[in-house]
Amino acid sequence: MSTTTTTDLTMVNAYIPGRADVGPVTGALIERRNALLGPAYRLMYEHPLHIVRGEGVWLIDPQGRRYLDVYNNVTSLGHCHPAVTAAICEQVQTLATNTRYLHDTILELAERLLATVPETSLAHLMLTCTGSEANDLAYRIAKVHTGGTGVIVTDTAYHGITDAVSQFSPSLGSSVNLGPHVRLVPAPRAYHAPGQNLGEKFTRDVEAAIADLKRHGIRPAALIVDSLFTSDGILPGPAGFLQGAVQAIKAAGGLFIADEVQPGFGRTGQHMWGFQRHGVTPDIVTMGKPMGNGQPVAGILATADVLQEFGQRSRYFNTFAGNTVSCAAALAVLKTIERESLIPHAREVGGVLLDGIRALAERHEAIGDVRGAGMFVGVELVSDRAQRTPDRALTSEVVNRMRQKGVLLSACAMGHNVLKIRPPLVLSADQAGMVIDALDESLTEVRAAATRG
Repeated sequence: MSTTTTTDLTMVNAYIPGRADVGPVTGALIERRNALLGPAYRLMYEHPLHIVRGEGVWLIDPQGRRYLDVYNNVTSLGHCHPAVTAAICEQVQTLATNTRYLHDTILELAERLLATVPETSLAHLMLTCTGSEANDLAYRIAKVHTGGTGVIVTDTAYHGITDAVSQFSPSLGSSVNLGPHVRLVPAPRAYHAPGQNLGEKFTRDVEAAIADLKRHGIRPAALIVDSLFTSDGILPGPAGFLQGAVQAIKAAGGLFIADEVQPGFGRTGQHMWGFQRHGVTPDIVTMGKPMGNGQPVAGILATADVLQEFGQRSRYFNTFAGNTVSCAAALAVLKTIERESLIPHAREVGGVLLDGIRALAERHEAIGDVRGAGMFVGVELVSDRAQRTPDRALTSEVVNRMRQKGVLLSACAMGHNVLKIRPPLVLSADQAGMVIDALDESLTEVRAAATRG
C-alpha cells in the first residue's frame, strides 16, 4: 500500500500517492515498484512517467509519446548520444579494468580536463563514480590539509547523499540533520535584495560563519558552493561576487571547493566551469552528473599542495572509479563539447530561452523574475509581484501542466517556487520555442482556471 510521508510533502515536484488518478496500468507498476524497491525511492509528477527510450532531447513512453526533456543535466549531450555510446561499446568490448593497472585513457582524460583550467594551479585528477562521492572525497582532503572540520554552505544547498556530505546538504530537508560543524549562509538572492551589493554581503556572511565556527572551537575546513547556486534557486550573478568570500575562507586557513556537478561542462555558455565566471581560483573542483552523459563517472581536480599530505597518508582506491569504460565515456563527452561547439551553442540558444521567457513576464504577473546563464534558466513564480511572495502551489501546477503538454522540468529554491529549466546542451532554438510556448499556455490556463473558480 502506498503512503504519504513528510519527505513527499517537502520534496519539490514529488508524486503524492492518492492525489491523482494515475490509472490501473501505471498504478500497478507503482505498486510493483514499491513492493520491490522499498519505501525510500520517490517519483516525479502527479502522473509519473513510464519511460522506455531516450533520443537526443526526447524521452519516449511505451505508447511512443515524446517528451521534451529540459530537466535532466546528466545527459547534457542528449540521450544516447552516438559518440558516447560508440565509445562505451568499443571500450567495453576491449578492456574494462581499474586504476591499479596502467592504461592510457585515464591519462588522456586527466590531460584534457586539466587543460580546461590553465589559469589555475589545479594539477591532479582523482576519479569517483558519483558527484556525492566527489564531494565526500573533497571534504576528506580538506580535513587532512587544514586540520579542520568546519564547512560553510548556502542555506538551501545540495552537495550529495553520503553520510558526510548529506550533513551539509540542507536542501535534503529537516529529516536529514545538519552536522554541528556546518554553518549556513544566505544564498545571494538578488531578486529579494534589490540594490544590495551581493558580493559584499556574501563576504560578510561567510566571515561571520568563520567567526562562529572558531568561537565554538571548530577550525574551518572549506567553503563549498555550487557556482550557479542551483538548489538555492539558480542564482547566476552578478559574475565576480564570489571573490571576497573565497579570499575570506582562504585567509582563515580553509579551502574553496567549487562544486561543478551541475554548472560544469559548458552549461553556463561562457566557460567549461561555472567558477570561471567569478575570476576565482578553487583549491578543489568537483564534477559529476554530465561527465559521462549517463555513464557513472565523477571526480575532482585539485592542486598539488592540497593533495600532497592526503596522498602521503591515504591510499585511494575505488573499485569502479576510473575504470576504462567510464574514462572512455568522459573523453567522448569532452571531445563532443569541443567538436560540436556546444559552449557557444549553449550561450546562443540559452539566450533565446531566457529572452523568450522574459517576454512572457510582460503579460503574466505570476512571473516575478527570470534569470539564467547559458543553458540554465530559473523562473521565479510569485503570488504577489510587489511583495515577491513565493507561490509554491502555482509552481507545482505549472510543472505538471507542462508535463501534460510534453515538456519536462522541475522546481527548486527555498520557497519551492523557481522553475528549474536545465535542458541538454544540444537543445535547438526551435525546441527552446516549444518550452516558451508550453510555459505561456500553462500560465494562461492556470490564470483562466483561477478566474473561473
